[in-house]
Amino acid sequence: MVKIGTIELGDFPLLLAPMEDVSDPPFRAVCKANGADLMYTEFISSEGLIRDAAKSVRKLDIFEYERPIGIQLFGSDIETMRACAEIASRANPDLIDINYGCPVKNVACRGAGAALLQDIPKMVKMTEAVVKATHLPVTVKTRLGWDDNTRNIMEVAERLQDIGIQALTVHGRTRVQMYKGDADWTLIGRVKENPRITIPIFGNGDIDSPEKALAYKNQYGVDGIMIGRASIGYPWIFNEIKHFLRTGEHLAAPTLADRVAICKQHLDFSIRWKGEKTGIFEMRRHYTNYFKGLENFKPFRLRLVQADTYGEIAGILDEITEIYEVETV
Repeated sequence: MVKIGTIELGDFPLLLAPMEDVSDPPFRAVCKANGADLMYTEFISSEGLIRDAAKSVRKLDIFEYERPIGIQLFGSDIETMRACAEIASRANPDLIDINYGCPVKNVACRGAGAALLQDIPKMVKMTEAVVKATHLPVTVKTRLGWDDNTRNIMEVAERLQDIGIQALTVHGRTRVQMYKGDADWTLIGRVKENPRITIPIFGNGDIDSPEKALAYKNQYGVDGIMIGRASIGYPWIFNEIKHFLRTGEHLAAPTLADRVAICKQHLDFSIRWKGEKTGIFEMRRHYTNYFKGLENFKPFRLRLVQADTYGEIAGILDEITEIYEVETV
Protein backbone atom coordinates (compact mmCIF):
# COMPACT_ATOMS: atom_id res chain seq x y z
CA MET A 1 0.00 0.00 0.00
CA VAL A 2 1.47 3.34 -1.08
CA LYS A 3 0.79 6.08 1.47
CA ILE A 4 1.41 9.82 1.65
CA GLY A 5 1.15 10.55 5.32
CA THR A 6 -2.10 8.80 6.26
CA ILE A 7 -3.50 8.97 2.70
CA GLU A 8 -3.80 5.45 1.29
CA LEU A 9 -3.42 5.29 -2.50
CA GLY A 10 -3.42 1.58 -3.30
CA ASP A 11 -0.61 -0.65 -4.50
CA PHE A 12 0.42 1.33 -7.58
CA PRO A 13 -1.40 4.66 -7.79
CA LEU A 14 -1.94 6.62 -10.99
CA LEU A 15 -1.72 10.37 -10.51
CA LEU A 16 -3.17 13.09 -12.70
CA ALA A 17 -0.54 15.73 -13.38
CA PRO A 18 -1.30 19.36 -12.58
CA MET A 19 -1.51 21.08 -15.97
CA GLU A 20 -2.09 24.79 -16.40
CA ASP A 21 -5.34 25.59 -18.22
CA VAL A 22 -6.21 21.88 -18.25
CA SER A 23 -6.46 20.40 -14.73
CA ASP A 24 -9.47 22.39 -13.61
CA PRO A 25 -12.43 20.82 -11.74
CA PRO A 26 -14.34 19.83 -14.92
CA PHE A 27 -11.33 17.98 -16.34
CA ARG A 28 -10.50 16.44 -12.98
CA ALA A 29 -14.08 15.17 -12.71
CA VAL A 30 -13.85 13.07 -15.86
CA CYS A 31 -10.40 11.77 -14.90
CA LYS A 32 -11.55 10.79 -11.41
CA ALA A 33 -14.53 8.96 -12.89
CA ASN A 34 -12.13 7.03 -15.10
CA GLY A 35 -9.65 5.86 -12.50
CA ALA A 36 -7.27 8.63 -11.39
CA ASP A 37 -6.15 7.87 -7.81
CA LEU A 38 -4.67 11.23 -6.84
CA MET A 39 -5.17 14.59 -8.52
CA TYR A 40 -3.83 18.10 -8.16
CA THR A 41 -5.17 21.55 -8.92
CA GLU A 42 -3.63 23.64 -11.64
CA PHE A 43 -0.55 25.25 -10.16
CA ILE A 44 -1.34 28.38 -8.17
CA SER A 45 0.87 31.43 -8.05
CA SER A 46 1.83 32.29 -4.49
CA GLU A 47 2.03 35.96 -5.44
CA GLY A 48 -1.45 35.82 -6.97
CA LEU A 49 -2.91 34.08 -3.93
CA ILE A 50 -1.36 36.59 -1.53
CA ARG A 51 -2.79 39.45 -3.62
CA ASP A 52 -6.18 37.70 -3.57
CA ALA A 53 -6.18 37.61 -7.38
CA ALA A 54 -9.47 36.11 -8.56
CA LYS A 55 -7.87 33.58 -10.92
CA SER A 56 -5.58 32.20 -8.22
CA VAL A 57 -8.28 32.08 -5.55
CA ARG A 58 -10.68 30.26 -7.91
CA LYS A 59 -8.10 27.51 -8.39
CA LEU A 60 -8.56 26.64 -4.70
CA ASP A 61 -11.98 25.18 -5.53
CA ILE A 62 -12.06 21.49 -4.69
CA PHE A 63 -14.93 19.03 -4.33
CA GLU A 64 -15.46 16.07 -2.01
CA TYR A 65 -15.62 13.48 -4.81
CA GLU A 66 -12.12 14.52 -5.94
CA ARG A 67 -10.40 13.31 -2.79
CA PRO A 68 -7.62 12.71 -2.30
CA ILE A 69 -6.56 15.95 -3.94
CA GLY A 70 -3.58 18.26 -3.56
CA ILE A 71 -3.23 21.98 -4.11
CA GLN A 72 -0.08 22.80 -6.03
CA LEU A 73 1.78 26.05 -5.37
CA PHE A 74 4.67 27.82 -7.04
CA GLY A 75 6.63 30.95 -6.29
CA SER A 76 10.06 32.52 -5.93
CA ASP A 77 9.86 34.13 -2.47
CA ILE A 78 10.17 31.97 0.62
CA GLU A 79 8.01 34.07 2.93
CA THR A 80 5.29 34.41 0.30
CA MET A 81 5.27 30.66 -0.23
CA ARG A 82 4.99 30.11 3.52
CA ALA A 83 1.99 32.44 3.78
CA CYS A 84 0.48 30.93 0.65
CA ALA A 85 0.71 27.45 2.17
CA GLU A 86 -1.32 28.66 5.16
CA ILE A 87 -4.01 30.07 2.86
CA ALA A 88 -4.12 26.92 0.73
CA SER A 89 -4.37 24.71 3.81
CA ARG A 90 -7.56 26.50 4.83
CA ALA A 91 -9.17 25.32 1.57
CA ASN A 92 -8.97 21.83 3.14
CA PRO A 93 -7.12 19.80 0.51
CA ASP A 94 -5.55 16.47 1.41
CA LEU A 95 -2.01 17.67 0.75
CA ILE A 96 0.08 20.61 -0.46
CA ASP A 97 2.39 20.14 -3.45
CA ILE A 98 5.23 22.45 -4.46
CA ASN A 99 6.05 22.93 -8.13
CA TYR A 100 9.79 22.92 -8.78
CA GLY A 101 9.37 21.58 -12.30
CA CYS A 102 7.50 24.08 -14.49
CA PRO A 103 9.89 25.01 -17.32
CA VAL A 104 7.95 27.78 -19.07
CA LYS A 105 9.67 31.12 -19.44
CA ASN A 106 7.27 33.31 -17.51
CA VAL A 107 7.64 31.01 -14.48
CA ALA A 108 11.23 29.76 -14.54
CA CYS A 109 12.75 33.07 -15.62
CA ARG A 110 11.10 34.77 -12.65
CA GLY A 111 12.81 32.47 -10.18
CA ALA A 112 9.98 29.99 -9.65
CA GLY A 113 9.21 26.44 -10.84
CA ALA A 114 12.24 24.71 -12.35
CA ALA A 115 14.41 27.77 -11.64
CA LEU A 116 14.87 26.52 -8.07
CA LEU A 117 16.87 23.60 -9.49
CA GLN A 118 19.68 26.16 -9.91
CA ASP A 119 19.57 27.08 -6.22
CA ILE A 120 19.17 23.96 -4.11
CA PRO A 121 19.80 25.71 -0.76
CA LYS A 122 16.92 28.11 -1.50
CA MET A 123 14.73 25.21 -2.62
CA VAL A 124 15.41 23.46 0.69
CA LYS A 125 14.63 26.59 2.74
CA MET A 126 11.44 27.22 0.79
CA THR A 127 10.28 23.64 1.20
CA GLU A 128 11.04 23.68 4.91
CA ALA A 129 9.02 26.88 5.31
CA VAL A 130 6.03 25.29 3.58
CA VAL A 131 6.32 22.09 5.63
CA LYS A 132 6.29 24.11 8.85
CA ALA A 133 3.39 26.28 7.68
CA THR A 134 0.87 23.49 7.23
CA HIS A 135 -0.51 20.50 9.11
CA LEU A 136 -0.97 18.69 5.79
CA PRO A 137 1.50 16.38 4.04
CA VAL A 138 3.77 18.29 1.67
CA THR A 139 4.92 16.77 -1.61
CA VAL A 140 7.11 18.05 -4.43
CA LYS A 141 7.13 17.76 -8.21
CA THR A 142 10.37 18.54 -9.98
CA ARG A 143 12.67 17.58 -12.87
CA LEU A 144 16.03 15.82 -13.24
CA GLY A 145 17.85 19.14 -13.08
CA TRP A 146 18.26 22.43 -14.92
CA ASP A 147 20.32 21.00 -17.79
CA ASP A 148 22.44 17.96 -18.62
CA ASN A 149 25.35 19.37 -16.60
CA THR A 150 23.26 19.77 -13.45
CA ARG A 151 21.17 16.62 -13.12
CA ASN A 152 21.01 16.98 -9.35
CA ILE A 153 17.84 15.02 -8.60
CA MET A 154 19.65 12.58 -6.28
CA GLU A 155 20.74 15.43 -4.00
CA VAL A 156 17.34 17.11 -4.27
CA ALA A 157 15.49 13.96 -3.26
CA GLU A 158 17.63 13.34 -0.19
CA ARG A 159 17.63 16.92 1.05
CA LEU A 160 13.90 17.44 0.58
CA GLN A 161 13.08 14.16 2.29
CA ASP A 162 15.31 15.21 5.18
CA ILE A 163 13.30 18.38 5.81
CA GLY A 164 9.95 16.63 5.72
CA ILE A 165 8.34 16.14 2.31
CA GLN A 166 6.28 12.96 2.16
CA ALA A 167 6.42 12.10 -1.56
CA LEU A 168 8.34 13.18 -4.64
CA THR A 169 7.31 13.17 -8.30
CA VAL A 170 10.12 13.40 -10.86
CA HIS A 171 9.60 14.36 -14.48
CA GLY A 172 12.26 12.65 -16.57
CA ARG A 173 13.52 15.74 -18.39
CA THR A 174 15.65 18.77 -17.51
CA ARG A 175 14.31 22.29 -17.66
CA VAL A 176 16.34 23.01 -20.79
CA GLN A 177 14.65 20.10 -22.54
CA MET A 178 11.21 21.56 -21.85
CA TYR A 179 8.94 18.81 -23.27
CA LYS A 180 11.21 17.83 -26.16
CA GLY A 181 12.91 14.50 -26.72
CA ASP A 182 12.24 11.38 -24.70
CA ALA A 183 11.91 11.41 -20.94
CA ASP A 184 14.87 9.70 -19.25
CA TRP A 185 13.66 7.53 -16.38
CA THR A 186 17.11 6.16 -15.50
CA LEU A 187 17.72 8.72 -12.76
CA ILE A 188 14.16 8.33 -11.49
CA GLY A 189 14.92 4.65 -11.00
CA ARG A 190 18.16 5.49 -9.20
CA VAL A 191 16.32 7.80 -6.82
CA LYS A 192 13.91 4.99 -5.99
CA GLU A 193 16.78 2.53 -5.49
CA ASN A 194 18.63 4.87 -3.13
CA PRO A 195 18.55 3.15 0.30
CA ARG A 196 18.29 6.55 1.98
CA ILE A 197 14.97 7.28 0.28
CA THR A 198 11.92 6.04 2.18
CA ILE A 199 9.17 8.30 0.77
CA PRO A 200 7.11 7.30 -2.29
CA ILE A 201 8.72 8.15 -5.63
CA PHE A 202 6.43 8.76 -8.59
CA GLY A 203 7.66 8.87 -12.18
CA ASN A 204 6.35 11.24 -14.82
CA GLY A 205 6.99 11.68 -18.52
CA ASP A 206 5.85 10.00 -21.75
CA ILE A 207 3.51 7.40 -20.22
CA ASP A 208 0.88 7.09 -22.94
CA SER A 209 -0.06 3.41 -23.00
CA PRO A 210 -0.72 0.48 -20.65
CA GLU A 211 2.30 -1.36 -22.09
CA LYS A 212 4.64 1.50 -21.31
CA ALA A 213 3.21 1.88 -17.81
CA LEU A 214 3.88 -1.79 -17.06
CA ALA A 215 7.37 -1.69 -18.58
CA TYR A 216 8.38 1.40 -16.62
CA LYS A 217 6.87 0.04 -13.41
CA ASN A 218 8.93 -3.12 -13.74
CA GLN A 219 12.12 -1.50 -14.99
CA TYR A 220 12.36 1.47 -12.66
CA GLY A 221 10.50 0.27 -9.55
CA VAL A 222 8.62 3.51 -8.92
CA ASP A 223 5.75 3.58 -6.45
CA GLY A 224 3.32 5.00 -8.99
CA ILE A 225 3.05 6.98 -12.19
CA MET A 226 1.89 10.51 -12.93
CA ILE A 227 0.11 10.98 -16.25
CA GLY A 228 -0.26 14.34 -17.93
CA ARG A 229 -0.64 15.03 -21.63
CA ALA A 230 -1.81 11.50 -22.49
CA SER A 231 -4.95 12.06 -20.41
CA ILE A 232 -6.06 15.17 -22.30
CA GLY A 233 -9.09 14.10 -24.29
CA TYR A 234 -8.50 10.53 -23.15
CA PRO A 235 -9.32 10.13 -19.44
CA TRP A 236 -9.88 6.41 -20.05
CA ILE A 237 -6.10 5.90 -19.88
CA PHE A 238 -6.21 5.49 -16.08
CA ASN A 239 -8.61 2.56 -16.06
CA GLU A 240 -6.95 1.07 -19.14
CA ILE A 241 -3.60 1.00 -17.36
CA LYS A 242 -5.10 -0.41 -14.16
CA HIS A 243 -6.85 -3.18 -16.06
CA PHE A 244 -3.70 -4.06 -18.00
CA LEU A 245 -1.55 -4.15 -14.86
CA ARG A 246 -4.09 -6.39 -13.17
CA THR A 247 -4.92 -8.79 -16.02
CA GLY A 248 -2.38 -8.33 -18.82
CA GLU A 249 -5.29 -7.66 -21.13
CA HIS A 250 -6.61 -4.53 -22.80
CA LEU A 251 -9.92 -2.92 -22.05
CA ALA A 252 -12.04 -2.25 -25.10
CA ALA A 253 -11.30 1.20 -26.49
CA PRO A 254 -13.97 3.83 -25.88
CA THR A 255 -16.61 3.94 -28.56
CA LEU A 256 -17.58 7.11 -30.34
CA ALA A 257 -20.66 7.23 -28.13
CA ASP A 258 -18.38 7.01 -25.08
CA ARG A 259 -16.28 9.90 -26.35
CA VAL A 260 -19.32 12.05 -27.00
CA ALA A 261 -20.81 11.23 -23.59
CA ILE A 262 -17.64 12.17 -21.68
CA CYS A 263 -17.19 15.30 -23.79
CA LYS A 264 -20.75 16.35 -22.89
CA GLN A 265 -20.12 15.69 -19.19
CA HIS A 266 -16.95 17.76 -19.35
CA LEU A 267 -18.76 20.59 -21.12
CA ASP A 268 -21.69 20.50 -18.68
CA PHE A 269 -19.40 20.75 -15.65
CA SER A 270 -17.37 23.50 -17.34
CA ILE A 271 -20.52 25.59 -17.78
CA ARG A 272 -21.77 24.92 -14.24
CA TRP A 273 -18.44 25.86 -12.69
CA LYS A 274 -17.43 28.80 -14.89
CA GLY A 275 -20.71 30.08 -16.28
CA GLU A 276 -21.96 29.52 -19.81
CA LYS A 277 -19.81 32.04 -21.68
CA THR A 278 -16.46 31.15 -20.09
CA GLY A 279 -17.28 27.45 -19.76
CA ILE A 280 -18.03 27.13 -23.47
CA PHE A 281 -15.02 29.22 -24.47
CA GLU A 282 -12.51 27.28 -22.35
CA MET A 283 -13.92 23.93 -23.45
CA ARG A 284 -12.93 24.67 -27.05
CA ARG A 285 -9.34 23.56 -26.47
CA HIS A 286 -10.51 19.99 -25.73
CA TYR A 287 -12.56 19.01 -28.79
CA THR A 288 -9.63 18.05 -31.02
CA ASN A 289 -8.28 15.72 -28.33
CA TYR A 290 -11.62 14.04 -27.61
CA PHE A 291 -12.07 13.19 -31.28
CA LYS A 292 -8.49 12.53 -32.30
CA GLY A 293 -8.25 10.07 -35.15
CA LEU A 294 -11.62 10.78 -36.74
CA GLU A 295 -11.18 11.38 -40.45
CA ASN A 296 -12.34 14.68 -41.90
CA PHE A 297 -13.17 16.02 -38.46
CA LYS A 298 -11.99 19.58 -39.14
CA PRO A 299 -15.41 20.95 -40.27
CA PHE A 300 -17.00 19.66 -37.07
CA ARG A 301 -14.21 21.11 -34.94
CA LEU A 302 -14.71 24.51 -36.56
CA ARG A 303 -18.43 24.36 -35.83
CA LEU A 304 -17.81 23.29 -32.22
CA VAL A 305 -15.42 26.16 -31.52
CA GLN A 306 -17.79 28.67 -33.11
CA ALA A 307 -20.92 27.49 -31.26
CA ASP A 308 -21.85 29.62 -28.27
CA THR A 309 -24.67 27.74 -26.53
CA TYR A 310 -24.82 24.34 -24.84
CA GLY A 311 -27.76 23.29 -27.00
CA GLU A 312 -25.92 24.09 -30.22
CA ILE A 313 -22.82 22.18 -29.13
CA ALA A 314 -24.84 19.19 -27.94
CA GLY A 315 -26.59 19.10 -31.30
CA ILE A 316 -23.26 19.06 -33.15
CA LEU A 317 -21.99 16.27 -30.89
CA ASP A 318 -25.12 14.22 -31.59
CA GLU A 319 -24.60 14.81 -35.29
CA ILE A 320 -21.01 13.56 -35.00
CA THR A 321 -22.27 10.38 -33.36
CA GLU A 322 -24.83 9.74 -36.07
CA ILE A 323 -22.54 10.43 -39.03
CA TYR A 324 -19.44 8.59 -37.85
CA GLU A 325 -21.33 5.59 -36.51
CA VAL A 326 -23.01 5.19 -39.91
CA GLU A 327 -19.63 5.43 -41.63
CA THR A 328 -18.13 2.69 -39.44
CA VAL A 329 -21.03 0.21 -39.81
